[in-house]
Amino acid sequence: METRVKTTADFLIIGAGIIGLNVARTLHAQHPSASIIVIDKESDVAQHASGRNSGVLHAGFYYSPNSLKAQFCRDGNTAMRAFVRENKLRINDCGKVVVARNEMELPELERLYERGKENGVKLQLVDEKELVEIEPNAKTTGKAIYSPTTAIIDPIEVCQTMRKELQSQGIQVLTNTPYEHRIGGNTIVAGGKTFEAGRIINCAGLYADRIAKDFGFCEQYSIVPFKGVYREYTGADKPISKCVYGVPNPHNPFLGVHYSVTVDGRVKIGPTAIPIPGRENYHGMEGVNIHDALQIMKCDAVMFATDPDFRSHAFREIRKYYGPYMISQAAQMVKHLDKDKFTSWGRPGIRAQLMDDQSYKLLHDFKVEGDNESTHVLNAVSPAFTSSIPFAKYIVENYIEKTPPSPVLSEAFLHSQKGKHRG
Repeated sequence: METRVKTTADFLIIGAGIIGLNVARTLHAQHPSASIIVIDKESDVAQHASGRNSGVLHAGFYYSPNSLKAQFCRDGNTAMRAFVRENKLRINDCGKVVVARNEMELPELERLYERGKENGVKLQLVDEKELVEIEPNAKTTGKAIYSPTTAIIDPIEVCQTMRKELQSQGIQVLTNTPYEHRIGGNTIVAGGKTFEAGRIINCAGLYADRIAKDFGFCEQYSIVPFKGVYREYTGADKPISKCVYGVPNPHNPFLGVHYSVTVDGRVKIGPTAIPIPGRENYHGMEGVNIHDALQIMKCDAVMFATDPDFRSHAFREIRKYYGPYMISQAAQMVKHLDKDKFTSWGRPGIRAQLMDDQSYKLLHDFKVEGDNESTHVLNAVSPAFTSSIPFAKYIVENYIEKTPPSPVLSEAFLHSQKGKHRG
């Protein structure tokens, strides 16, 4: 039998997306003597959801006050802004308006505003005249919400900068190292190599459920993928300068068609949020395997049959692939729009959405499970990028610091932990 050389670490993080990178940053800040390794199956960091999202830094007013999303989004906005500023990265500090497309949406608009105030988010409730001063082309019915702290960054630029920071601190970021299987305890095989760690943190995004099941977690959940694609405005003019959103449907976990403006000024509408048969099904039938597809399609079929909200969502999302329909949805939120200039599809992204296998309901909040050997980030959906810095701190403090470590592998870390978990 082939004998592999074993690589050891105090902390091994699986997944080099925004959550995995920030968990590594937090662990290093709290345990500078610890050995930390981050592994990822791709050739670089942030190759999936983290590098394919819209780059919007959300303000934090969509989420229920008692949710983890609400807790971390507002603080994450501030923290990510500070990181971008310290590293001299690009940011479009454009702000956002949420408009009511008809009178029936006004009560939900006002509830959204009140929820934002409860979450401690800076917002303004403005009338139509005031909206003209903020975003002249936006159209609303009666009132609108203005969110001055919403901004846009470049997610790949952020993740690349975090990688460089980690490597400068002596943390290994090993790409082309896909997780294969668990041997036992905290020993795994990845990229043909054997790794053993005092603590394993699973931040594998689209594959987090599979890895968690190898460790005895995520027993009642599965990840269901949804693909999001934007259409880009290719005209020389700019129809809007701020992000423009409609009032979201409270029965829909997605925010619907909206406008966003990239760091380099490109205007996009979208996204779609369509159920797909593969975790990496970005184009056509690529990234689809039969076993995975059958499981995902079963989940989608049960939700379609039993959940009227999911059924109406699926029909609505399928229609978005017809360009004129998506553009017509966007046109409801502005006064003037050249519909012929949305000629380009953007780079698709896939959202890893956790589903309860017993109720066949999607989980809308962040979800983490773990013990004193491993921690598994199972549901890190939007606004996970905005929330990533405080979310990572929460993961470390509540799932790593509060449980005694398994026998760690470096004497330096063992010495630094003496007395921490006594009593």
